[in-house]
Amino acid sequence: MELIDTHTHLYVEAFDSDREEMVERAKAAGVKHFFIPAIDSTYTERMYALEKRYPNEVHLMAGVHPCHIKDNFKEELNKVEMQLQQRSFCAVGEIGIDLYWDKTYLKEQQEAFTRQIEWAKQYSLPIVIHCREAFDEVFEILEAYRSETLYGIFHCFTGNLDQAKRAIDLSFKLGIGGVVTFKKGRIDQFLHELPLEALVLETDAPYLAPVPYRGKRNESSYLPLILNKVAQCYGRTDLEIASMTTKNARQLFNI
Repeated sequence: MELIDTHTHLYVEAFDSDREEMVERAKAAGVKHFFIPAIDSTYTERMYALEKRYPNEVHLMAGVHPCHIKDNFKEELNKVEMQLQQRSFCAVGEIGIDLYWDKTYLKEQQEAFTRQIEWAKQYSLPIVIHCREAFDEVFEILEAYRSETLYGIFHCFTGNLDQAKRAIDLSFKLGIGGVVTFKKGRIDQFLHELPLEALVLETDAPYLAPVPYRGKRNESSYLPLILNKVAQCYGRTDLEIASMTTKNARQLFNI
């Protein structure tokens, strides 16, 4: 059974003590590819080192996380633009809008989101969206840029059924992670109403570990727990869900 973790921060400090062992656990669990979202320029060298260590399994994105859009955001964006000019990436991400922690930089987040969308279209890349407490703001921008060349993933999707359908209509897939295993996660209640062709699996490691590890460090080897919950939602086998979601991820990222 082949699995793809479409969103995992393997380069962050939480894995410094056992990164290689953690990756081997994930590979033993069937995870063949790891798609690595960017946070900001302070992590760039760590990302490149990870790719060098696992050139066949690790695929890097370029971008600035919305929670890291601050007063220096234009400088950060310039660094992303330079990266895109200098080498290849699998996607632009994670990008978007987050109004959960702080609404101070909404205007700057909107500007950063639109600029990075434009680069994704320029380089024919998918985008990976971080959206928290900001579906209206994200959808407004996506509608403005709607086209056949704008597509990607709503990472860690936690919206309702209507928002899920709207995201799919905009040519986006939904990243399903540990939240689907939470008692109050809600998405498990309507997931079966969505086409399997619209789903990909992710961990968002080291964050949002699935049950029974909720509250602890997440890692990519827990992806089968998410897979199993999705299979339960659809009344399908783990193998069927793995096959479809892996196919979806391969097509989206062109691997």
